[in-house]
Amino acid sequence: MLIDAEKTAAKQQVVGRPFLPGISGNPAGRPKGSRNKLNEDFLYALQQSFQAQGPSVIDTVIRERPHEYLKIIASILPKQIEIKENAFDGLSDEQLAALVYAARAALSFAESGGAGDTN
Repeated sequence: MLIDAEKTAAKQQVVGRPFLPGISGNPAGRPKGSRNKLNEDFLYALQQSFQAQGPSVIDTVIRERPHEYLKIIASILPKQIEIKENAFDGLSDEQLAALVYAARAALSFAESGGAGDTN
């Protein structure tokens, strides 16, 4: 009977640290990129679903469950928004003029499709 008890004890699963330090039960490890592949596949499927049905689903949610729509909007907004009363305090007139000039040049560049006179 004592021999049977020892065999049973040897067959029982070891709880705690069944492997020596630095040695795992899967020496080959997880295949490289397998977790990333799952994420990529999920995001691709989500993108395809949204492209096909997203706008109509959003319209349905707005009509039928506006409170859920507002919760979604609130969840994607930043938690803190820093609002300055006057973002240009401390700038000299010359610095303000340079900002206006740079903004006008950027707008002109954008409106011309990136190829035009910025004056």
